[in-house]
Amino acid sequence: MTTTPVQTNVLKYPIAGARRLSNFAFAIIVSIGAIGFLLAGLSSLFKINLLPVANPLELEFVPQGLALTFYGVAGTLLDIYLWASIVLDIGGGFNEFSLETEKVRIFRWGYPGKNRLIDFEYPLTDVQSVRVEIRNGLNPKRALYLKLKGRGEIPLTEVGQPIALSTLEDRAAEIAKFLSVPLEGL
Repeated sequence: MTTTPVQTNVLKYPIAGARRLSNFAFAIIVSIGAIGFLLAGLSSLFKINLLPVANPLELEFVPQGLALTFYGVAGTLLDIYLWASIVLDIGGGFNEFSLETEKVRIFRWGYPGKNRLIDFEYPLTDVQSVRVEIRNGLNPKRALYLKLKGRGEIPLTEVGQPIALSTLEDRAAEIAKFLSVPLEGL
């Protein structure tokens, strides 16, 4: 008995947003540092040791304690922003190419507000090609774009670390073949 391969009419790629291991690590490090600075500054103000690992009671509040408190507050504000971005998964979403609905859908989560959901749909007939951009050097760039008639280029890769070259080439070839459009840049 022979089996026929399953033909799917939808191609979907998830896009990683702010929920990355590097962002979690950075947020944790900033949290620890900000709390440490804030507790050291407040300890010098109130003359009560709030830090179990150090003795900031010997610091004068002006200028050392004041500077530590300022850095603690600034770090805490940065930390709130980082954790909010992670919780809201800013930049996360997906790219969906559907032969059933004959549409391309680009979906991303944005910052809270009236434009929180970034959701674009384009007809497949507007797709001209898939373009790959590879730039090496000190600031490498490996990106994938969807060229649309009269609308320019839509980025398909996530922001952050450059995607592996083999993965980028495979994804570009798969999308171009699936949509039956030319592949540019390779």
